[in-house]
Amino acid sequence: MDKIFTRNAVLEAIKSGNRTINKILISKTAHGSVISEIIRLAKQKGILVNSVPPEKLDKFEQENTQGIVAEVSSTDYVEIEDLTDMVKSKRNGLLVLLDSIEDPHNLGAIIRNAVCFGADGIIVPKWRSATINETVERTSAGAIEHIKIARVNNTSQAILKLKENGLWILGAENGNNKITDTKIPFPAVLVMGSEGFGIHQKIKEKCDLIISIPQKNTISSLNVSCASAIILYEISKHQSNNS
Repeated sequence: MDKIFTRNAVLEAIKSGNRTINKILISKTAHGSVISEIIRLAKQKGILVNSVPPEKLDKFEQENTQGIVAEVSSTDYVEIEDLTDMVKSKRNGLLVLLDSIEDPHNLGAIIRNAVCFGADGIIVPKWRSATINETVERTSAGAIEHIKIARVNNTSQAILKLKENGLWILGAENGNNKITDTKIPFPAVLVMGSEGFGIHQKIKEKCDLIISIPQKNTISSLNVSCASAIILYEISKHQSNNS
């Protein structure tokens, strides 16, 4: 059983309806418009809501619960074929493939960025990757409830299948091929690597195009979640121009 903390994350989970919410615990001291909306929607959808003493949530003291905890079913991953079919049917379809993003805060932030800028799905490897947990849920601020996620055993093989289905593989890495000067082909898969090592060489070799962020000052790299926001924003402009 998974748990979702914070008001916005719980609210988005109810709205999306993508996962079964078994029960919501709300501190008796928790008030406000978001809490009222959560209670209203939960009753509307037949979700059990329990008002509990604040100390009932003390066992989650390592988390910033904001006075609310939802018990939900585990994350339901989709098949990569489902994402592929969905993206192929769109004019400007976009997937985000994450190579060895092991920090759950980064994973949650990237998921939030992906939803914000209109990506259609996310692909994560089964190994060398953060799992979808409470930290990812909280960091995404509920965005995870609004995007489909596939988990694959072998990233290189997954990329080959995506290419066979006509998707363009775009690797994000420092270099001279600035995204602002590059025409982005669709449907596309944006590959983001870890902050420390970037994209693995075997995966980079399978990319159709390497794109980078223009930088005025020389630093080693941006945080991967920050970099994803910039690149996804730039890609969203290409999508709009390609409509």
